Amino acid sequence: MTARRALPGGLTRDADVFEVLSDLVPLHPRNDTFPGEVFLHLAADALEWCGASRAEPLLLEGLRERFLPEATFRGRQNAKLQYAILAAAGVHGGTEPDLLDEVASWPTDDFWQYAMYAAVAYRRAAANRAGVPVRQPCQDLDERPGRDAAVASTRRIALSVSRWRIMYRSNDSSS
Repeated sequence: MTARRALPGGLTRDADVFEVLSDLVPLHPRNDTFPGEVFLHLAADALEWCGASRAEPLLLEGLRERFLPEATFRGRQNAKLQYAILAAAGVHGGTEPDLLDEVASWPTDDFWQYAMYAAVAYRRAAANRAGVPVRQPCQDLDERPGRDAAVASTRRIALSVSRWRIMYRSNDSSS
């Protein structure tokens, strides 16, 4: 199972978001942002699929409430979800978010979970915008060629973040 296939597969079969999350836990190496980067790209793909652009934006207001009604977020969790949602929009716009700077300061190792929630919300929003079931963008996007290069690129970023975290924690504990 790969992160790139597991998330859309779960959405295609109408699995509960928490079931999908628990299925993905084995893919997440401790103190690493992976598979979060993959989820950011899956979210960005959904934005592209539904035609979100500067001329025809997808409104973010109420995104969480409308497309993640089963999940509740409080306090800092809202900020983490917002970061993941905006980071995915940035990837769609052609930028790479500075995960190293942002996520390294999070006291918990959970970026990948918030990136997954962002991907779920964007996939659901894309389907809603197109007036089709959620499985449709998942199937359409899963059939697109050329995603392996993007996934490999994001994996290199994840390894860099993981190495930086290890160095940072080693230096911090020796002080």
